[in-house]
Amino acid sequence: MKKYKILLILLVYFLSTNADGQESKEPLRVGVIGLTHTHVHWIFGSEPRGDIKIVGIVEPNVELAKQYAAQYKFSMEMVYPSMEAMLEKVKPEAFTAFGTIYEHLEVVEFAAPRGIHVMVEKPLAVSMEHAKRMQVLAEKHHIHLLTNYETTWYPSTHKAYDLAKKENAIGDIRKIMVHDGHKGPKKIGVNKEFLEWLTDPVQNGGGAEVDFGCYGVNILTWFMDGKRPNSVTAVAQQLQAENNPKVNDESIIILQYDSAVAVIQGSWNWPIGRKDMEIYGVNGVIYADNKHDLRVRISQGYDAFDEDVMQLEERKAPFDDPFALLAAVIRNEIQLKDYDLNALDNNMLVVEILDAAKESAELNRTIYLKK
Repeated sequence: MKKYKILLILLVYFLSTNADGQESKEPLRVGVIGLTHTHVHWIFGSEPRGDIKIVGIVEPNVELAKQYAAQYKFSMEMVYPSMEAMLEKVKPEAFTAFGTIYEHLEVVEFAAPRGIHVMVEKPLAVSMEHAKRMQVLAEKHHIHLLTNYETTWYPSTHKAYDLAKKENAIGDIRKIMVHDGHKGPKKIGVNKEFLEWLTDPVQNGGGAEVDFGCYGVNILTWFMDGKRPNSVTAVAQQLQAENNPKVNDESIIILQYDSAVAVIQGSWNWPIGRKDMEIYGVNGVIYADNKHDLRVRISQGYDAFDEDVMQLEERKAPFDDPFALLAAVIRNEIQLKDYDLNALDNNMLVVEILDAAKESAELNRTIYLKK
């Protein structure tokens, strides 16, 4: 009998471990809320990694759901017309929101009292009014509320941070310039369901200043350790009235700190799509040219410099994928640091700065933030 018990224990151990002898983990059970944000392709592509399992999808647009079902080979029985209907059948541990930015509040209002964690696509909310209500709910019900940005997963973003902040490679930071955007939603051919709300000032919270300005504000808040800028000055205008009749498609946001300035250019008018930044210190500059390419120039005299060119590999799991990180945070394997790129405190400040930027552009004056 003892022999059989030992064999049973060994069998259970074998079944609960992977090929490397590491303990296997159950994937995080996730409900996908909405399919109108085309970043939703990301989670369907991520699921095969094994960190998450999509157990239900909420999308009232049946034809849109059928398109995704055909592409990703899931059953339409997984699709529900509402969060209430899904929750009656399946029990997700987390929601990922892929609807409009305005709908983020509704998702959190439903999820938080039920103890369901939430990850939203950038930005956190359309306004500080929405953001504050979401924060209160998240804190009251002790759920994680994360915000996902594409640039969070760029190895160049993190290498630039390490060089500038941890290694002091270029001396004290004096200026950061962030550039994000493309030719515009209609010009790049986003699907009609996405275009409909992305160019709506209520559902998206604004135009390019929100859609792409948020990237730079998120990164600046991280670089500045959560310090609020002294002032926000913004210019926004509409250069493609025929394509974006309701919103601005061009923006420049200037953030002034005690010893540095930031210039954030979010635009739907770049002839070539871009997500890059420049970090200027007293001794040199870091160019994060794209996801993998980074350059460091150290000043030599007036205009000469020594240059180090780097091509970076992907970051190690779970820091290479938003949904792997979400699972790790919920499983208490990782604790986000204050003002981390995904963290709630960072993204509350992002929304505050974006609100100030919209006000600045509308009133044509600088907005000074209260300390």
